[in-house]
Amino acid sequence: MSYNLTLLPGDGIGPEVTEAALAVLEATGVKIQWDRALAGQQAIEKFSDPLPEETLTLLKKNQVALKGPIGTPIAKGFGSVNVLMRKKLNLYANLRPIKSLKGKLSRYENIDLIVVRENTEGLYAGIEHEVAPGVVESIKVITEKASLRISEFAFQLAQKEKRKKITAIHKANIMKLSDGLFLACSRKVSEGFPDILYKEMIVDNSCMQLVLNPKQFDILLLENLYGDIVSDLCAGLVGGLGLVPGANIGTDAAIFEAVHGNAPDIAGKGIANPIAMILTSAMMLKYLGENSCAQAIENAVNAVTEKGEVLTPDLGGKATTKEVTQAIIKCVTPAKAGVH
Repeated sequence: MSYNLTLLPGDGIGPEVTEAALAVLEATGVKIQWDRALAGQQAIEKFSDPLPEETLTLLKKNQVALKGPIGTPIAKGFGSVNVLMRKKLNLYANLRPIKSLKGKLSRYENIDLIVVRENTEGLYAGIEHEVAPGVVESIKVITEKASLRISEFAFQLAQKEKRKKITAIHKANIMKLSDGLFLACSRKVSEGFPDILYKEMIVDNSCMQLVLNPKQFDILLLENLYGDIVSDLCAGLVGGLGLVPGANIGTDAAIFEAVHGNAPDIAGKGIANPIAMILTSAMMLKYLGENSCAQAIENAVNAVTEKGEVLTPDLGGKATTKEVTQAIIKCVTPAKAGVH
């Protein structure tokens, strides 16, 4: 089977790591026709718009995209293209699997948990205004509809992946109405899944518990801001952001992107870690039903990290992006990927 998919190279190290992922995908033998589109800084330079209409049209048409990291200026410039894209395409679920790779990449071993983050509201709704000079108000929006939807997604995922436990992360002791609504929805959905253990934990305690004993968690269910912060903490458990894949999933579209940012400080130096984006491409293949090819990529990545001879500087090695990519490709063959 062949696929027409969208590619957003991204900013900073984005083009480097997306090209690495494309090379590994090609090695599996899966036939993909890529429609390239621009978003972020490159789109501003060409269209004076960080998210051009033609990019949105292409994303809606192809429904599945692989996206490199896109930078967002801090406290100035254009707003987050990532947030805008999720809103425009209604990509309500952010999915980030946190899984240990083979090799000595972290002080923890055998970590295997999933972060499920609501993607469309909360403080990331971006509703801000100046009340008076020197006084700014940012509004947190939590709705029953979105909270029920992300809870259903998490429990259905747990059922599909044969997971046993979901922990809803909150701050309802302080934000009793907003986080209280999120919890009420999670509790309601949990009643329909009696075989899955449902727990709740305050977000600050959750961060401590993740460091002390991460294996007590299975699936973490969080609203938007908490999910963004906690997923980065979880990435540290397995060796860093350069190793964690991610996806934004909606009813009619899905965009796959690594958890890390665009790292402009190392862009063009050829030392960016491509593993997160390569594993993200494997997530995309699973979404498309190409499970054997996805597994072949994951196996190849583990073979390289277990050997530990070809690693980028963020993992203590001296290899370049291309060297890591080539090492992974050598461990992937169309035969191993199940392509006939």
